[in-house]
Amino acid sequence: MIKHNFLFILLLFCGFLSVSCAAEKTASPDEELAPCPTSPNCVSSEAQDDDHQISPLKFSGPAAEAWRLLKEQVAMLPRTVIVTEKPGYLHAQSKSAVFGFVDDLEFYLRTGQGLIAVRSAARTGYFDFGVNRQRIEELRAALQHAGVSP
Repeated sequence: MIKHNFLFILLLFCGFLSVSCAAEKTASPDEELAPCPTSPNCVSSEAQDDDHQISPLKFSGPAAEAWRLLKEQVAMLPRTVIVTEKPGYLHAQSKSAVFGFVDDLEFYLRTGQGLIAVRSAARTGYFDFGVNRQRIEELRAALQHAGVSP
């Protein structure tokens, strides 16, 4: 009986640790993009500092077409799945190839400004070796190639 109680307490403690060490939940569609943490594993078009700041995705032409192409490009990213899709908001998760670390990608369509706000951030770890910035730049290049982005 003592052995079973010990195992139950150990499992409960491990579960608590995994929840308490997880990254903050990403922004909901009704909010602005969540700010980047101080660690260098996040980029956002709404960040104010040079380390985390990245330009939003700009588009010319119909917003619906740019948004459709963005969703297609995100869905084609390796090991990436779209987890939330609402009008003007997209949240996807990408897993790293080797260890399966999860990065969150968020996009807000800003039709009146002709842009898509972006955030790409690692959930765990400190460094991302530029993966999040590179991912957004690859999406930017794909939209430019498709002719919807200047």
